[in-house]
Amino acid sequence: MKKQLCFGIAVLAVMVVATGCVSTGKFDKMQADKNGEIAALQQQKSKQEQDNAALKKQVAALEQKNTATEQEKAALLAANQQRQQQYEKLVQDLGKEVEKGQLQVRQFKNMLSVDLAEKIFFDSGRAALKNEGKEVLKKVAEALKAYENKVIRVVGHTDNVKLAKSLQATFPTNWELSVARATSVVRFLQDTGIPPERMIPSGRGEYEPVAPNDTPEGRQKNRRIEIMLIDKSLVSEMTRTAN
Repeated sequence: MKKQLCFGIAVLAVMVVATGCVSTGKFDKMQADKNGEIAALQQQKSKQEQDNAALKKQVAALEQKNTATEQEKAALLAANQQRQQQYEKLVQDLGKEVEKGQLQVRQFKNMLSVDLAEKIFFDSGRAALKNEGKEVLKKVAEALKAYENKVIRVVGHTDNVKLAKSLQATFPTNWELSVARATSVVRFLQDTGIPPERMIPSGRGEYEPVAPNDTPEGRQKNRRIEIMLIDKSLVSEMTRTAN
């Protein structure tokens, strides 16, 4: 009996040990599986954090872009309002001359223009200013002095009628006549106190008509002097582009 008891205890001990070994193996496998899951979750979390960071950058960039767009819109609106106010003031300052038909004030996208009727300022085929034209130009000059941030471009225009042979020694073509007239206006404006560095004289001859040249009325409209007020920034951009 004693031997049988000892043998049973020994068998039981072996079974306990065997059972313990199997439980440890399962635990190790479970632990390894759990560690794998944890590592996968950590990797997923890291990727999620990277995605969140990238998304935040995109949102910040979009907000910055929207802010810049709003600022650009506000700047454009302010510039348009300023141009409208300048146009209205110029019309008001030269109202009497406009009513008499001595000049016309026009508004463009980035500039203002004062168109002078040629017959008031010059005799046919001549570039010397008439006294009547000088009186009108004095008022124009006073109005232009208020626009210190503008470049003043004076452009001469003619019709397509060739100059008389008696004048061709001085002005071979309408090109020369248009430039000479623009220069006469610039020199007069300079004498009234407008800085010469603000002004640009040029001539277009017959090549920029505003009406057909086949009627006296059309030719009269084409013989004109344009005084254009242009933003300095626009002139600088045009100069850079040309260079």
